[in-house]
This record gives sequence, structure tokens and C-alpha cells, in this order.
Amino acid sequence: MDTTISAAAPGSAAPVRLTGRLLAVLAGLAALGALSTNIILPAFPSMASELGVDTRDMGLVLSSFFLAFASGQLFVGPVSDRWGRRAPVLGGLALFIAGSLVCVWAPTLPLLVAGRVVQALGVCAASVLSRAIARDLFEGDALSRTLALTMVAMAAAPGFSPLLGSAMEYGPGWRASFALVAALGLVLALAYVATVGETHPADRRAAATPTAVLRGYAGLARDGRFIGPALAVSVVIGGLYAFFAATPAMLMGRIGLSALQLGLFFACTVFVVFAAGMLAPRLARRFSAAGVARSGCAVALAGALTMLAGGEDSGLAQFTAAAVLYLFGMGLVNPLGTAMALGPFSRQAGLASSLLGCLQMACAGGMTALASLAGGSPALTLGAVLGGASVFACAALMAGRHQR
Repeated sequence: MDTTISAAAPGSAAPVRLTGRLLAVLAGLAALGALSTNIILPAFPSMASELGVDTRDMGLVLSSFFLAFASGQLFVGPVSDRWGRRAPVLGGLALFIAGSLVCVWAPTLPLLVAGRVVQALGVCAASVLSRAIARDLFEGDALSRTLALTMVAMAAAPGFSPLLGSAMEYGPGWRASFALVAALGLVLALAYVATVGETHPADRRAAATPTAVLRGYAGLARDGRFIGPALAVSVVIGGLYAFFAATPAMLMGRIGLSALQLGLFFACTVFVVFAAGMLAPRLARRFSAAGVARSGCAVALAGALTMLAGGEDSGLAQFTAAAVLYLFGMGLVNPLGTAMALGPFSRQAGLASSLLGCLQMACAGGMTALASLAGGSPALTLGAVLGGASVFACAALMAGRHQR
């Protein structure tokens, strides 16, 4: 596939080319956090047994990661806007590797949770700055396509990683999963140095005093150009995480799929997200990014309604159809909404990306808990969560449009 794009970097006349290597690095930075979270899901029972705790206690391994990931992003963006992207990316990956190695040798649950917190504080820099680097290098249509390709990787990682985690669980064991992501972090750091380097020049850097940072976040929260599409992206991404959290109860508990079949189901969903991500920038060129994103919300809502219509009696075919519709709609909203949110803020790309990432993780945590812990039919609960996310996302896009 030809992934070469030429565009003028914002504030520069020099054309920037999106080569396959640059795309791979950006995609890896975007996906590493999701990969390091979902790869351990199949191993929760064996992890709990080895650590001498109840399986329910393993939820701390996820919740601690989400909390640290969300809060850490608020600091990474302003630091990178002031001091550049290179040091935060490399420092964050080093911290991620250290946290992963703590998890490899953790003999108790508290030490494992501590390692996960260190992991999250490190990898949040990779996630935030993958978007900020794209904004540094591209704008307009080139930015939309670049973000589409990297967001496909971010959304695909939760689908493939449980299958990879199952293979590790049946092979060398769950601790090897942490060793694997540590090795991936090292490879990404070396590839970043060789391929990307610094993308935020000194003449575009902003002050990073606490007052300036708070003022910047407040300004973004009041700016409809940012907050409308940012909220839309965050709730549909929250729906994606809710889908991954609630689907096992439906497909394994109600329909009777095995763990391997569930992993294959999740892996197949990646192709839906990939197709939507490839189509989104093409549709945006023909119509408009905002219009295509709103259409994506409608498609996602159709998926939620399909899930609600089947309810507890949904078979595999109906549940799959509902999932395909929601994921395809999400795949349209995510890259276009991200480009809309970051596009007007070239000098505050790190700050804007940090706030966007924090909103995404907050929605992911809240909506995952709601879909997982609420009583009743898993399909009805998940359908209601996804339907609410779709309606809210469309409303946020409409509100943001009126404030532009």
C-alpha cells in the first residue's frame, strides 16, 4: 500500500512526506497503550491464582492504569509544547519499559498495580504525542488521512491484543506479555530516534507555567472548535472500550463461544475499523469532515438500536451485525473528529491532544464500568450505552458547529 503523502508542515514551506516508516512509528505510539492493557485480559484468572487474590481484584490492574493514563496526559502535552516532543516521547517510553519490567517480576498484586501505574504514566506520552506530532507535520486533508491511519492502529490494538495475550498465556505465561510490550517499547524508541526526531521547533513553543497551562485548558474547554468534536470522539471511543468489556459476558456467557473464538471475533472487528478509517478521509474530501462524522454517529446509532432490538435473545449473527454498524460508525467519527479538534491549534497541539486524551480515558473508564457492572441483559445494557454515546456524539458535533 502506498502511504506516501506530501504536505507543507504548518509554519514551514518544506514539504513533509508520510512514509511507511513514519506511519509505522506514529501508529505504534498510538497503539502501545491499548495493546499493553488488553493483552493481559485473557490471563486474569491465572494471574489471580498465582498472586493469591480473587479474580475480581484484578480490576485494579485496569482501573489503576486508566486513572494514571488519563491524569498523566494533562502534564505531557504542556511539557511537550514548551520543551519539544523528543524528550517526552523518549522519557515516556523509558518509563513504560521500566514499569513493564516491574510487572514481569511482581510477586504481589500491589507491586503489579504499581508497575501498571508506572507503565501508564510512561505510555500516555506516546499516545498524546502521536497526535501532536501528526499535527506538527500536517494540516488539512493530509492531517485527516494521517490521523485516520494512526487511529485505525489505536482502535485495532484492543481487537488483536487479546488473541496475542491468549497465545502468550498458553505458551510462556502471562509474565511474558509484559516482557513483550517492554521489548516493543524499546523498538519504538529506537525507531522514533531514527525516523521522526524533533517536530516542534523552538519558535513555535509555548510557555508552560501552571497559570498558562490552566488558562490554555480553560480556553480549549470553552472553544467550540475543540470541545464539540473532542467530546464526540471521546464518547464513541468510550463506547469501543465498553464494547470490549461487555462482549465476553454476551458471547461467552449467553451464546457459548470459547475464549479462542472470542479472541478471533475481536480480531475480526479490526477489519471493520480499518475499512472505516480508510474511507473517512476520502468521504471528507468529497463532502465535509463534520458531515461525514455526523453520518458516522447515525451509523453507530443504528448498530446500538440493532443490539437493543435483539436484547437478551440476540444470536451471534444479530450481535455481530450490531457490532459492525457501531464500529464502522465509530471508525468514521474518530479520525475526522480528532482532526477537527486539533486542526485549529497548531501552537497548542500538545495541550489540545492532552485534553482530548484525558477526555477519552475518562469516558472509557466511566462507560466501561457502566457496561460491565450494570445489571440485566449484557446486550441491552451495552446497546443502551452505545446508543447514548451515539446520540451524545452527534449533539456535541452539532453544538461545536454552531460555535465555530
